[in-house]
Amino acid sequence: MPAAKLLLVEDDPALSELLEYRFQNEGYDVRCTGDGDEAMVLASEDVPDLIILDWMIEGTSGIEVCRRLRRDKDTAHVPIIMLTAREAEDDRVRGLETGADDYLTKPFSPRELLARVAAVMRRIRPALAGETIEVGDIKLDPVAHRVQRRGQSLQLGPTEYRLLKFFMESPGRVFSRGQLLDGVWGTGSDIELRTVDVHIRRLRKAIGVEGVKDPIRTVRSAGYALEPS
Repeated sequence: MPAAKLLLVEDDPALSELLEYRFQNEGYDVRCTGDGDEAMVLASEDVPDLIILDWMIEGTSGIEVCRRLRRDKDTAHVPIIMLTAREAEDDRVRGLETGADDYLTKPFSPRELLARVAAVMRRIRPALAGETIEVGDIKLDPVAHRVQRRGQSLQLGPTEYRLLKFFMESPGRVFSRGQLLDGVWGTGSDIELRTVDVHIRRLRKAIGVEGVKDPIRTVRSAGYALEPS
């Protein structure tokens, strides 16, 4: 399996060099920049498997880089771990609401960051390799385009399939309707937000098994998440 591609966006030269060395030793293919504008160019030229993104960097801020990456259909799925010296709860919430998957406050142990990245990669690697993805009792084969739940084959329409795959690549994460629209239909889509609700209902019906809990959770005023059952 090819090395996972990691984009490290950190403007502290000493920390960047240390992290680059540690991740390369772990077998990652690492690209580094300390500039937000360059980070967006690098991410679009060769989409990474994961991004480590500092909040305070040169050029466009890390929080804005995160926001723009989430709006781009090519990078909307890429996990982002934010690094920051900001400790206030409001800042952490803001980072997560912008689209970050995880948040690490400086100073931190490189070992902890390595562990968090490894945990994310264990989750997303099956999808990257075209292997079967499993979340709870649902199995999705991205090569054969087949979905099973508790051994039963499920019949999904093309949009419901893409929606389920999007959820399964980030189990437990809450996506807003806008994020689902961008990630599944693309940022150039003219689809209305309420259309997302229609396809969520169709997906729920398609994957429903009598007597088994609905794995799609509605989060009031926030969106939807797929929870392992």
